[in-house]
Amino acid sequence: MAAQAQQETALDSLRDREISVEQEHLDRVYRRLEEKIHEAEFLMNDAAQRGQVGTPGALAERDAQVFRAGIHLSRLNNEFEDFLFGRIDLLRGKDGKKGPDGAYTAVEPAEGAVREDNTADIVETLHIGRIGVLDQDYAPLVIDWRAPAAAPFYRSTPVDPGRVVRRRVIRSKGRKVLGVEDDLMRPELTAFLDGHELPVIGDGALMAALGQARSHTMRDIVASIQAEQDLVIRAPAASVTYVEGGPGTGKTAVALHRAAYLLYQDRRRYAGGILIVSPTPLLVAYTEGVLPSLGEEGQVTIRAIGSLVDGAAATLYDSPSVARAKGSSRMLKVLRKAARGALELNDSPTRLRVVAFGRRLELEAEQLAGIRRAALGGTAPVNLLRPRARKLLLDALWEQSGAAGRHTDPELAAELRSSFDEDITSEDAFIAFLDAWWPELTPAAVLDAMADERRLGRWARRILNPGEIRKVARSLRRDGHSVHDIAMLDELQAVLGAPARPRKRRELDPLDQLTGLEELMPVREESQRERAERLAQERTEYAHVIVDEAQDLTPMQWRMVGRRGRHATWTVVGDPAQSSWSDPDEAAEARDEALGTRPRRRFELTVNYRNPAEIAELASKVLALAMPGSPSPKAVRSTGVEPRFTVVGDTLAETVRAEAARLLERVDGTVGVVVAMQRREEARRWLAGLGDRVVALGSLEAKGLEYDATVVVSPAEIADESPAGLRVLYVALTRATQQLTVVSADRDEPDAAGVPDLLRD
Repeated sequence: MAAQAQQETALDSLRDREISVEQEHLDRVYRRLEEKIHEAEFLMNDAAQRGQVGTPGALAERDAQVFRAGIHLSRLNNEFEDFLFGRIDLLRGKDGKKGPDGAYTAVEPAEGAVREDNTADIVETLHIGRIGVLDQDYAPLVIDWRAPAAAPFYRSTPVDPGRVVRRRVIRSKGRKVLGVEDDLMRPELTAFLDGHELPVIGDGALMAALGQARSHTMRDIVASIQAEQDLVIRAPAASVTYVEGGPGTGKTAVALHRAAYLLYQDRRRYAGGILIVSPTPLLVAYTEGVLPSLGEEGQVTIRAIGSLVDGAAATLYDSPSVARAKGSSRMLKVLRKAARGALELNDSPTRLRVVAFGRRLELEAEQLAGIRRAALGGTAPVNLLRPRARKLLLDALWEQSGAAGRHTDPELAAELRSSFDEDITSEDAFIAFLDAWWPELTPAAVLDAMADERRLGRWARRILNPGEIRKVARSLRRDGHSVHDIAMLDELQAVLGAPARPRKRRELDPLDQLTGLEELMPVREESQRERAERLAQERTEYAHVIVDEAQDLTPMQWRMVGRRGRHATWTVVGDPAQSSWSDPDEAAEARDEALGTRPRRRFELTVNYRNPAEIAELASKVLALAMPGSPSPKAVRSTGVEPRFTVVGDTLAETVRAEAARLLERVDGTVGVVVAMQRREEARRWLAGLGDRVVALGSLEAKGLEYDATVVVSPAEIADESPAGLRVLYVALTRATQQLTVVSADRDEPDAAGVPDLLRD
């Protein structure tokens, strides 16, 4: 016992010493960052002084200098917190060439770098962080995580170590180093650094990262990316990149880091923006802080699938049967009929009367109906067919007027026709008629019209069955939109079209106006934040689209996302085993249509970094029921803590609350309570007063999230929610990083040990 205590004391001393080493380096980095911030502030102040000179040249130089200094200052300030996260210790390389970041470029060790007695010297140490930092002598203090020199931090493995001997994860908060954990890539070597044997701390960087508590906002996940993930992140962006992987394999991490990496590699190409589509608002809130923490903001937009349409947001949920009707490709035919049928609403006039050339001209209901059918025979959006309808009306009136035969001379005939059209279109009666007969339709107005069951019945006849028509109409009468309504609104926007709106002109810089430099500098230079906000509002298409949890998109949602990436490259991330959509084949067809003929490249993530083996084994039982034959991702760790099973006691509310409270005492981080969708609100009431470390969420909201511990309430109730219920249950069981509790009700048919029927062998 005494020897063991002495060994633990020595280990703690070594850990403290290594933390001090990294703290010393971090202090040096922050001193250098402060120097760079002072330099940027000086440049901005100096630029302001130049503005007082008043000459055009001085003002132009001022603006350019302020802009450059402002960008530099903003970036430094944004990256100032939690700056450093990694380190690699390297052997001597094959050549002595250095890259622009000051690091040696060789990937493989030089001959003789490892001596015959299996000893070697560390000749280069690189610290990895959010942005690159050089000291006064241009030696690297920090390597940008996306730089080629940083690639070995992610790609090196004991199988293929390259020059890396030790990889270290540095955990810090603000300016303080909290801990270090090491992986040895060459365990057979005895390596020396500055004449001392290279120390190794902890059980490995990956295990340390997995053991950390999760907050409600995703923690920095750069340091836990492994080789197979890094291959995806750095894959060429051309065409379509498919990434598949089971729960806990880091799909979302890959998607977010790929966005930052692509921008870093080719900023000009992706100036058109990168769109990341997440399945739920909860996942957006969980992940949106990651990209700014990696040094990228402004060019990347993270949107929930229910917030892709500006001015509308999904706040409601549809029942599974309604969701299947709204999300199906069949709905496209319904919406096209509704868009045309909506022209007849609001007491559409049935007669047109105008006066031309001293004659009263009339078009009756039958003629007007024929003109409308002819106009709608075009392929353009309904609102953009209004000019065509207007011309057909004028043609019919012209023919009725008998003026077509008055002149045989083509020029005189054309002049008479032009005069006729001008007279007609300037009449108040014609203008009022056209506005009422062919109004400019909005998607919201058409969707409101579909809430009338009789109308929807006409438009959806032989497309939806009577039960679906009734349920869809009823759902559209609610105050608010569901995620499936958002896709319908977007489709209607495409079907209807909208006349072009003039862009608002930005205000002139008052200083430019005073000095008479309007022609030289006509508009005030935007700040980086202002430009990012303006582009986000104006952007309707993107240069690269990343779809997270792609297996959940319905056919109508694929059409919506596809419109935002007509000319984009794509990264599609998902897992068929976690799909909550009832007809994957139909969704796959819509996905392929959205992606077009672009070539496909596929990657598979196979390692489960999230769940301990005990939880992964339990979840695999449901996977075998949901998708027989599908392999489970391999869990890389075991905690020795088996999932807990309990049966409802006096009430479901009391049992769930007690189990949540129990887990709060056993984990340092968050506890997620997953219930069937219809129980979301009551589950939140059950947990009231337990604090913000516990959260209640519906089964469909759990996708992509992770918690230190979870309580899954009534597996049978979740499985019976929809045809995809077993896959949804599989997702719910794979959210925990440490502990899992399953609460069974009568419907679950638990055995004497409390294990529900669905989870028994």
